[in-house]
Amino acid sequence: MTPARPTPPSEHDPELRAAARHLGRRRFLTVTGAAAALAFATNLPAAGAASAAELDAAQITENPFTLGVASGDPLPGSVILWTRLAPAPYEPDSGLPQERVTVHWELAHDSGFRRMARRGTATAHPEFHHSVHVEVSHLDAGRVYYYRFRAGSWVSETGRTRTAPAAGSRPGALTLAAVSCQAYHDGYFTAYQHLAQDDVDIVFHLGDYLYEYAVNSVGGYRNYTDRTLPAHFNRETITLEDYRLRYALYKSDPDLRAAHAAHPFVVTWDDHETENNYAGDIPENSVPPEEFLLRRAAAYRAYWENQPLRRPQQPEGPDMQLYRRLHWGRLAQFDILDTRQYRSNQAYGDGWQYPGPESEDPSRTLTGETQERWLLDGWRNSQALWNVVPQQVTFSQRYNTTTLPSKVSMDAWDGYPASRERVLAGAESAGIDNLMVLTGDVHVGYAFDIKRDFGDQASKTVGTEIVATSVSSGRDGADKPANWDTYMAANPHMKFYNGRRGYVTVELGAGSARADFKTVSAVTTPGAPITTAASFVTEAGNQGLNPA
Repeated sequence: MTPARPTPPSEHDPELRAAARHLGRRRFLTVTGAAAALAFATNLPAAGAASAAELDAAQITENPFTLGVASGDPLPGSVILWTRLAPAPYEPDSGLPQERVTVHWELAHDSGFRRMARRGTATAHPEFHHSVHVEVSHLDAGRVYYYRFRAGSWVSETGRTRTAPAAGSRPGALTLAAVSCQAYHDGYFTAYQHLAQDDVDIVFHLGDYLYEYAVNSVGGYRNYTDRTLPAHFNRETITLEDYRLRYALYKSDPDLRAAHAAHPFVVTWDDHETENNYAGDIPENSVPPEEFLLRRAAAYRAYWENQPLRRPQQPEGPDMQLYRRLHWGRLAQFDILDTRQYRSNQAYGDGWQYPGPESEDPSRTLTGETQERWLLDGWRNSQALWNVVPQQVTFSQRYNTTTLPSKVSMDAWDGYPASRERVLAGAESAGIDNLMVLTGDVHVGYAFDIKRDFGDQASKTVGTEIVATSVSSGRDGADKPANWDTYMAANPHMKFYNGRRGYVTVELGAGSARADFKTVSAVTTPGAPITTAASFVTEAGNQGLNPA
């Protein structure tokens, strides 16, 4: 596990940044700790105090709700509501001065807001880029609610959310959606247009909510005829300002906004929210660790500012506890993982490599020791019928050739087999009968039977893995990628493989679970229809995927 670190200096402080470059990691963490903590603390609102002058919301002359609304992490009596004020979303200051703004919020039983449930005010602090996080409590369990925000005379769009069923209750069914990987420069977010209309209870975003790569001034594969993006998007995200602007670009997308407004989201990150394939405090490229931690701190802070996350997830410098547990009565327990922040470095230089002593070292970890113990302890205490693990990278064994030995992905669980074995042994020890892993990352849809021993296909099937394809990353894709025949032959436990864009829905019931892989024919042109590419069922107590 990555050790705890002091908060790093702000990337806007050139003296501290220059000093950090010339210090070794140990000296950086010990000598500059106090200065780093001070630098970030001065850019945070004081607890219980107004940290800036207050702006009269009546002075806001343009719509501040350009990035929409969102909700997430539903509990039996609580939900988190989110928005961010941005009259000029593509400008670094979002069109607002460095002054706090009072925002009114309302939560109702109906979309017309005639039967109010709760209402109140929240402060949009400039230090958090005028984002608003409202943790509404004392709500009824298992209920649908509608919400909206107001700043001055401006009223946001209406969002729809729900609370989780009461603890100990036995709901008959739950329908979730899983999404991942939405590269803005690769195409339109058409999948979200359809998801906004789909009848699901909750959406799990499994990572790569944005990409750090430059977006050219005409929007990449989005064939705009009506506008050109500001030039500052045509650079890689490094600073806090860069990440904040990138979220503004993504969250201004109408289809993404519609999906957030329609359903509560539970989010976790992968790598591109910070940098491709980073591992803990080790960057992809040869950047000093102390410099990378500055970037990680900026990325984590912008992530929290722009997502419906609760106070326990608020980052402290380059550290943020994103793994957490949610319940849906006794029907489902969700253990949301972070497989990026605490992992050992990828073996053999990353990529697809032959496994060997380095990758098979038993001390290697994908989750970190603390998170791994938290997961296994949670399973031992679970009373849920379905134990679902939303996480990032492919869990099941995946060979890319029919002859052995085969290369495997060093960035996925195949590159950390001892870590995977500990998790599978922990599930077995805890008596977990219905394990389902939800995965993103790979820009394709997979369905796997999880074998107790992937080297022995006759071994017990102990769970299923449902891999959600990308929303747009990889552009249009194909139903059968070029390696389809090889992958299906090399991995008998792989029951489905499709390379189109889209999302997956999973209905969890008392007797079975059903997964529907939904795809669109294109994302490089807007408005493609949605189709169900395949459907599978696994029975409770008898794991294994079968065509529906």
